[in-house]
Amino acid sequence: MPHDDDLLDPRADALTYGLDSLDDRALLGILLGQGGARRADALAAELLDRGGGLRGLGRCGPASLAELPGLGVARALKLAVALEIGRRFATRFERPTQPLDRPDRVAAFLAPTFASLLHEEMWVLSLDGGNRLRGLRRVAQGGLHAMSVSPGDILRAVVWDGATAFVLAHNHPSGRLESSREDVETTVRLAVVAEQLGVPLVDHLILAPDGGFLSMAELGVIEPASRRARPRSGR
Repeated sequence: MPHDDDLLDPRADALTYGLDSLDDRALLGILLGQGGARRADALAAELLDRGGGLRGLGRCGPASLAELPGLGVARALKLAVALEIGRRFATRFERPTQPLDRPDRVAAFLAPTFASLLHEEMWVLSLDGGNRLRGLRRVAQGGLHAMSVSPGDILRAVVWDGATAFVLAHNHPSGRLESSREDVETTVRLAVVAEQLGVPLVDHLILAPDGGFLSMAELGVIEPASRRARPRSGR
């Protein structure tokens, strides 16, 4: 007769039907599986409830996770590592299949990167001649409310990737999609320097944790490439 834990253990379903057949609770239960499947399932349910789902847990560091009931330091670190691996895989190895020629496509691609962050980060997307991703690099990281970056930091990454053009993106963890004066001034200054370098800045996006975004190009802060590349009339 099967043990109660055998009836609850989702590992058999994972092996038979694949991991994508399991819900968040079952996946978390496998990852934390110590002390029997029933206990792991109950712990997974409590963590998802207290943490606000996988997205909420992803916003916690190892130390914060360790404070959740029933987790402890070792399993908190294990969970934090698993979440970070998933985030890195989504952003570094899953290349977008479409050209990044529209702000909504850029925002959708970067959403996994910024969704769980509690601090600001700035990333550069280096593009080839067809607006396809050539390189993706983080160029700045700050505290809860601010960070510092120079045009040189950004353009070094662009030149290193051999880009034809590039997109800049940073997040507002608060969710407020408003451009500050510093955001605008940085964008204008960078666009001028990049144009002189021959690698134009296509757009600068501000992203919120829920996937919302604000485009500097759409606001008119950056002049469209079609105007910059306007051919001269012959005489």
